[in-house]
Amino acid sequence: MLYPSIVVPGLEIDQEIVHETLVEFVKVQMSKTGRKKAVFGLSGGLDSVVLAYILTEALGSDNVLAAILPYHGTDPESLEDAKNVQDILSLQCVTIDITPMVNECQSALLAATGEEPDKVRLGNIMARQRMILLYDLSAVTEGLVIGTSNKTELLLGYGTLHGDLAFAFDPLGDLYKTQVRSYARYLGVPEKIVAKPPSADFWPGQTDEGDLGFAYDDLDKLLYLMVDGRRSKQELLKIGFDRDFIDTVKSRIRKNKFKTKMPVIAGLQTRGIGGDYRYWRSTTLRKSQVQSGR
Repeated sequence: MLYPSIVVPGLEIDQEIVHETLVEFVKVQMSKTGRKKAVFGLSGGLDSVVLAYILTEALGSDNVLAAILPYHGTDPESLEDAKNVQDILSLQCVTIDITPMVNECQSALLAATGEEPDKVRLGNIMARQRMILLYDLSAVTEGLVIGTSNKTELLLGYGTLHGDLAFAFDPLGDLYKTQVRSYARYLGVPEKIVAKPPSADFWPGQTDEGDLGFAYDDLDKLLYLMVDGRRSKQELLKIGFDRDFIDTVKSRIRKNKFKTKMPVIAGLQTRGIGGDYRYWRSTTLRKSQVQSGR
């Protein structure tokens, strides 16, 4: 941690209000679709475990399906943590080994390109394979796939398109990683899970902070002041952040913003299919205008 002396009071959250809000959020989002069951990937990591607690309270354990989807390199402790949470919450759970699917994909890509996928590509393959399974499980259960990404990851683009960034909705998406950590303690998540280094578990020894190049404690302080506080670069420098740190984080946010948006569609007609149309209302207005002579 580079900035222990910088204190950001805004990062402190009212745990009770956050919990009530997220439980209600899940209930409302589910009711909008008419679906009752939630499906998510339970890795044994902090975010997925916190989500498990939220979903269980909001929907009841009978309406929550957790999928444990290990690869042969998955840390056995992660599987142990996932199983422990399954027992604590009495979760319905399925375990599917993705190793044969990922290996088959690797072999096909090697044959097609002459190049074996590196660690990053392999991690993306794993994330997308897991999401294929989650969406099929959601089809079987007539449920919705729920996301586990936190705000820090989303802002920095630390996720895989059509992998862990694919979901119907995401309860944790406006909580920074350090806020998720403190919220987990409020929920009573086992300290072993709260305290362990965050990792996507794509390969032995892999950690989120190692990939990102910075500690979450430092990132969240800067991100909160930069994004939520709208502090200028000069203000951030005066607070004590290093120029290179600020520039690196700003650049990463800018380059990865596309990951948090729907794909752009070329506009050719009067109304597009994004959020700018209400066909029923528009048709009704046109009919009333015709009938009134306007």
